[in-house]
Amino acid sequence: MSPETRAPSAPADQTAQPGQLREGDLPDLVRKIRERTPARLLMGRAGASYRTSTQIELRQAHAAARDAVRDELDLARDFGASFILRWQLFEVSTAAANKDEYLLRPDLGRRLSQPARSEVLRRCLANTDLQIAIGDGLSVTAVRAQVVKLLPLLSDGAKRRSWSVGQPFVVRHCRVGILNEVGELLRPKVGVLLIGERPGLATAESLSAYMAYEPTKNHTDRDRNLISNIHARGVRANEAAQRILQFAAHMMRAGKSGYTLREEPLALE
Repeated sequence: MSPETRAPSAPADQTAQPGQLREGDLPDLVRKIRERTPARLLMGRAGASYRTSTQIELRQAHAAARDAVRDELDLARDFGASFILRWQLFEVSTAAANKDEYLLRPDLGRRLSQPARSEVLRRCLANTDLQIAIGDGLSVTAVRAQVVKLLPLLSDGAKRRSWSVGQPFVVRHCRVGILNEVGELLRPKVGVLLIGERPGLATAESLSAYMAYEPTKNHTDRDRNLISNIHARGVRANEAAQRILQFAAHMMRAGKSGYTLREEPLALE
């Protein structure tokens, strides 16, 4: 074994896997770098390849990402009965009939089905200050992990600002463009879509919050704003809620959203 690939010998009170460095063996600089990012930096190698432990972690992360994309949302399983009852959550679907069609036809995920449009109109108030929709997107895992923490924070924070808040609802087989339909149907001042991000090999639990001021059918990505990487090792729920609410207030003052509107520094509550 060459000096480059040989692991330092372990002290008597520590156990190391063959060919693997313990955290205590790493220089301070390497430890500090790795603490700041979930990326697999400075993991070492065995010859020209990753170490076996790193290869296994990558395979596991890839499997989790595939599961997150292919999984179907189940309200009772993913949110629990008490959460559904508290928020009176209900589910509608886009024009995509199933997960395969959703993945192959992104355009269908941007439109509600006709029964969904009728249900939203029947159960939701129009002309509120803030309307929140929850979309499965490309990671049901992210929706399951983040929404239960984030939705109460958003609702409570909005009420402290004396905003009217619309009835939240869940959209199956959802793409970001569904915000346009929400705007056309319910005409909120600000629409917020909490949606699962495309998973990577760092985490499959990352949620995004897409936001638009008075969204309409003519909106494109240039008319929306985004707060992304909402997860335990990224933007945590408390910070995400404050940023979303502060950005919504900024939109209401400016009377617009989109690429010309910059997020203000967070004023911690």
